[in-house]
Parts: sequence; structure tokens; C-alpha cells
Amino acid sequence: MTDDGRLTAIEAAVLAYEGRTWSGPGAKERAIREGLGMTPVRYYQLLNALMDDPRALEHAPGTVNRLRRIRAAQRARR
Repeated sequence: MTDDGRLTAIEAAVLAYEGRTWSGPGAKERAIREGLGMTPVRYYQLLNALMDDPRALEHAPGTVNRLRRIRAAQRARR
């Protein structure tokens, strides 16, 4: 979080990556490593935390709500 309560650049980038469509298997993971300079594991940890962050919902409501629906559906199947 920045001092003014907005998302950091990396948090905003993670949400932007999640809103994109990827060409094939491995393309997203490769882009995460090369473009964001983090491992896919770290990316998904950060993304999971962002799904519950009100700042992320304000920044990218469509993406966050879609991810929340997917997570809820996965939990309901368990």
C-alpha cells in the first residue's frame, strides 16, 4: 500500500495481468517472471490477498469480482 492508501504499482500490475487473456499454456507464467520479476507462486499469493482488499475492488471491480466468484465456486465444490 502506498502512503495515500492506493495500490502500489506492482499490485496494480498484478490486477492488470489478471485481466488479460493469454495465448497458451505457460504464456502467463512466463510473462509474470519476465514482466513482473516474481515467481508465479508469489504472484498468486499477492493476487489472493488483493481479492480481499477494498482498494483492489475499487481499482479493478470487474476483475476482482470475477476472481471472487471463481473462488466461491471452487470452495462450494469442496
